[in-house]
Amino acid sequence: MTHPLIANITEIAKSVAQELNLEIVDLTFLTHKNPPILRVYINNPSGDTSLDNCEKMSCLLEEILDAKDIIPSAYMLEISSPGIGENLTTDREFISFKGFPVMIETTTEYKKRTQWQGNLQGRDEKAIHINCKGKMVAIPREIVIRVKLENSEE
Repeated sequence: MTHPLIANITEIAKSVAQELNLEIVDLTFLTHKNPPILRVYINNPSGDTSLDNCEKMSCLLEEILDAKDIIPSAYMLEISSPGIGENLTTDREFISFKGFPVMIETTTEYKKRTQWQGNLQGRDEKAIHINCKGKMVAIPREIVIRVKLENSEE
């Protein structure tokens, strides 16, 4: 169940990110923590996501959220760039992580499976390509829910 404030927070965060030429990769509000933690992952589409990007996003987002009193109690704001173990979403990530082990989840069965593990080979308009134990597999993009980097040590 999604927290009722997420939609409003996401809208504000996306607006702030756009102003800073950044993009929101993921946003979670961990209300079971004390104080609650608002965790926002950002990406700089024109290069590496820097500490300066995170700092500017943090300052501006916190200022707006506090001014509008969106979150009624004390909270912690964490801004960072996505790291290993995160979902791949952008063309740049698919290029950067070519050859890395990934887990792909699909909405419906494809060749009798809904989960695929293999080394990422890339993606195009129609499919995500992986090397699955020496065999190339092209999984149609329209059924892919998630492409997640896997820890190669597991």
